[in-house]
Amino acid sequence: MKKFLALLLALTMVLSMAACSSSTPAATTAATTAPAETTAATEAAGDVYTGPDWATIDAMDYDDASDALYDWNLGEFNEYYQDAKSEITDLNLRMAKMAMADAKLMESGVFSPVYGNGGAFAMNRVVPRTDTTTSWGVDEYRWHSKLVANELITSEDRSALTALWGESEDAASWLEAAKAYLDEHGYTLNDTWNYAINYELATWDGIASSYTSDHYFVAPTWAPLLEYDAKNVQQPGIAESYEVSEDGTVYTFHLRQGVKWVDQQGRELGEVTADDWVASMEHVLDNNDALGYLMTSSSGCGIKNYDAYLSGEVTDFAEVGVKAVDDYTLEYTLEAPFPAFLSMMGYGCFAPLNRAFYKAQGGTFGAEGEEYTSGNYGTTPANIAYCGAYLVKNFTEKNVTSYVANPSYWNADSVQTHNINIYFNDGSDPLRMYNEAKDGTVAGCPFNSSSLVLAKEDKPEGSDKTYFDLYHYTTANDGSTFCGWVNVHRGSWANFNDNTVGVSTQTDDQKAATRAALSNKNFRNALGLAFDRGAFNSTIVGEELKYASLRNAYVPGDFQVSTAEVTVEINGEATTFPAGTYFGQIEQAQLDADGYPIKVWDPAGNDGAGSGDGFDGWFNPDAAVEYLDKAVAELAQVGVEVSAENPIHIDVPYGSYSETITNRMNAYKQSIEKVLGGKVVVDLVAYADNTAYSYSYYRTSTGNEANYDVAPGTSGWGPDYGDAQSYLDTIQPYGYMTKSIGLY
Repeated sequence: MKKFLALLLALTMVLSMAACSSSTPAATTAATTAPAETTAATEAAGDVYTGPDWATIDAMDYDDASDALYDWNLGEFNEYYQDAKSEITDLNLRMAKMAMADAKLMESGVFSPVYGNGGAFAMNRVVPRTDTTTSWGVDEYRWHSKLVANELITSEDRSALTALWGESEDAASWLEAAKAYLDEHGYTLNDTWNYAINYELATWDGIASSYTSDHYFVAPTWAPLLEYDAKNVQQPGIAESYEVSEDGTVYTFHLRQGVKWVDQQGRELGEVTADDWVASMEHVLDNNDALGYLMTSSSGCGIKNYDAYLSGEVTDFAEVGVKAVDDYTLEYTLEAPFPAFLSMMGYGCFAPLNRAFYKAQGGTFGAEGEEYTSGNYGTTPANIAYCGAYLVKNFTEKNVTSYVANPSYWNADSVQTHNINIYFNDGSDPLRMYNEAKDGTVAGCPFNSSSLVLAKEDKPEGSDKTYFDLYHYTTANDGSTFCGWVNVHRGSWANFNDNTVGVSTQTDDQKAATRAALSNKNFRNALGLAFDRGAFNSTIVGEELKYASLRNAYVPGDFQVSTAEVTVEINGEATTFPAGTYFGQIEQAQLDADGYPIKVWDPAGNDGAGSGDGFDGWFNPDAAVEYLDKAVAELAQVGVEVSAENPIHIDVPYGSYSETITNRMNAYKQSIEKVLGGKVVVDLVAYADNTAYSYSYYRTSTGNEANYDVAPGTSGWGPDYGDAQSYLDTIQPYGYMTKSIGLY
């Protein structure tokens, strides 16, 4: 999970707001460059293009077919990535190799990055930077340090508060300084935070879910071993301290004594002990398809014997690398050093689980030799145990979820806001959130294209300035990357859970032609470069901010920075980067060396600090046509004619119930069809409600359930921990997001 994100169910980034400001660099368009050579088959056989061997692939079982198509479409990326992942000693070299792998991923065209969470005009009563802005884990959803004013915060005061955050030495002094500033400037604090979002919750069992839409609701109910604070510094949580062995494989945590488990009513259930993390690991194993990948050696931290226990090579759970040394001493053992292990502690796979309560709900553990069932655990807020800052007071599906501060929370005195109400808003009314933000029903709102017009006209009573003039700011991007996914092995032409919904109108011949086209690298690159992402975004945030949230690579360009000089071989040439080099700078060097017309790093962005966001480094009509011409020639060699008379048809799902989504997907259609001269036709497939729409792309378990050819900006990924592996693992064979491209 973190994150398999799906914010375009209805409102996408518009309902996910970070309460801080950012600058908006000028738009930048990549220069036209001739298409690079694109397929192993073409390179090996000169002008002969063979395409995948579909007859053989169709005779394979699904996983074997996925393997073959993965190798065809992503073999080069995976070669680079596995080399990067094997580097665990020199972390600067590891980062550089990860950046080169991300470049190869972008060149493959199996998806294009679209935007991060942010980049919208907004107004809000939430004080900026009072939650952590760390982009990995789920600490951002714990909310206990959030400050909320009764009054909308002016643009001027918001900027001053953000500057004050930067000047503060630590989180405690920052929160006190923020309160003093608010008091001095006439604001009063509210003890309740009201917000709206379009997430639909599937389970209260966070250990058994990989969906952000679940963790968003569950994270406030449990406390982690370690937690990032409002200054993005990791602090002791339930673990007072820890030690790491000299070889970097054993982590020993010392737990606070007296931390309580309670039920939904706040009644004590027992003490939090080290066994709660042992039980949690047993539950992770039983739900390996959710967050278990983070425990494996191939995709995560490599808990000792986790893989061996899953395969049956090890049968005694006591040999798995988690141990309760005593009630207050917890030990994790890894197969090998994993540099980002501590940064994982705030995520759901390291949540504690009260064994006795779980079993009382009918839950069982496979590690104890039982047939696994979770029983009633996680079915409602009454069926989980709590050790976090909040208790769920009320949950009404698709309506409101309410929380109240947990008086038994180990750090109850630090909780700043004691009541929380999360309202469901599917986006069908584009002005609802704006009107509710004005009257105080919710704390704030982003401005979509409809509300932005009103915000620039409406004036608060007694003011000669508009809401926009008084209160607007630009939300900052977080670590989430939403993408335009290309389905290279489509297996469904209607929704997998209801074959009467989302039915494709493609003929069998059109389906075959589309499959051949989407397996062609040049064709995919043509789609990526023909996608006017700025126009796509402008349908929500308007022309002024259409570039602000754009992201140009899967891994954000500033996600990591080198701490020392590092030298790597880029296409056989030793290339040295100084200390302080950003991830995106190295990725750009690889793209440039390969001759790809993609710009993922702007050294002038972010007021000269450099940025991978805030400009369009992909939209390039001339290069798109060149790639398409090359693809047309290659496809002709395998008997697929592509012309204005015989166009490739691409199914794109959209929620017709939402003006926002409808406008966005029409912008995509217009962009692709215009740039590619009618040789590609985008067929928009309508969904009448939020739930049905989500089953076309988000609520899928395997790649062959995905019901689309291209899904622009629908779902994405945010990091689980502080290493680029957290992104790139999701696109390796059997990686979590490979289902978004129709595989595994």
